[in-house]
Amino acid sequence: MTAPDFVPGLELSRRFYLEAVLPILDKELSGLPHAAARLGSGSEVLGFDTARSTDHDWGPQVQLFLAPDDVARHRERLLSAFAYQLPEKFLDYPAQVDVAGVDDWLTGCLGFTPSRGVTTADWLAIPTQRLVEATSGAVFHDGLGQLTADRARLAWYPRDVWLYVLACQWKRISQEEAFVGRCGEVGDELGSAMVCARLVRDLMRLVLLMERRYPPYSKWLGSAFARTEAGPGLAPLMTAALAATDWKTRERELGRVYTRVAEQHNELGLTEPLDTSTRLYFDRPFQVIGAERFTGALLARVEDAEIRALSQAGAIDQFADSTDFLGRAEFTRGAITTMIGDA
Repeated sequence: MTAPDFVPGLELSRRFYLEAVLPILDKELSGLPHAAARLGSGSEVLGFDTARSTDHDWGPQVQLFLAPDDVARHRERLLSAFAYQLPEKFLDYPAQVDVAGVDDWLTGCLGFTPSRGVTTADWLAIPTQRLVEATSGAVFHDGLGQLTADRARLAWYPRDVWLYVLACQWKRISQEEAFVGRCGEVGDELGSAMVCARLVRDLMRLVLLMERRYPPYSKWLGSAFARTEAGPGLAPLMTAALAATDWKTRERELGRVYTRVAEQHNELGLTEPLDTSTRLYFDRPFQVIGAERFTGALLARVEDAEIRALSQAGAIDQFADSTDFLGRAEFTRGAITTMIGDA
């Protein structure tokens, strides 16, 4: 048997909705207001799926959204109709359709209900991967209007929250930027390389945040970074830093990255222009960018006094990276509530 020709998952899901789901919906409940989309988890939602993706948990999927009263009245009937009338496979792939309300689905994905407003605590408690899942993908039809409106609410952080998150990302860099040299100085090249990799990861996330893109989780971070405006120019410099076998070369190449990212910060115009050159780490012979300067400058531009006064730990995935932890809204919201209250 030969594998079917690869069709990107979003296109496959769009065809599944138009050719299989919609005819059954029209037959059962003609004219029923609804929205249809492919959101949530899966490489296809980000547009990163390939033929490799098809080997497990992949295929055409559609979320069919109804008004709350219609979910209560019609969900079971529609699920039964789909179970009996949809083909077992669509274009040779197992297919799936769910029926839900917009509020219920987004609350399950995010841990809060966007239509009721998004608080500072909401923004900080939700991992950026979940924001990617809610705002990427594709909406095939929106006869309700709410799904489009909610996705617009989630499209990007409010300005003060954005400034705060950027400041905290620079703060992460400031806390380790001198360690590449310090580890190397004592002969720990492995430790120096490990710190360098952590810094490159933080810089990649910083660039995505500066370009108003939610960073996805680690598997797709490099792919998302490659699609940024700055990515093609920075990638060779980052690769050189990661490939270096001695700390002085590693530090030099990383310094070139720092300068380019600092220049990108200045181009945003969020603060007064800052010096983009590297400098000694106090009186130690290690070259750093002095990342805390960017943290201070950004926080100074935050207008909301409560946000400006927050701990500089940042949003949830700036200080936690356990997959099991980030996947539980009660954990992430509990951590943020403990840190900042119900802002």
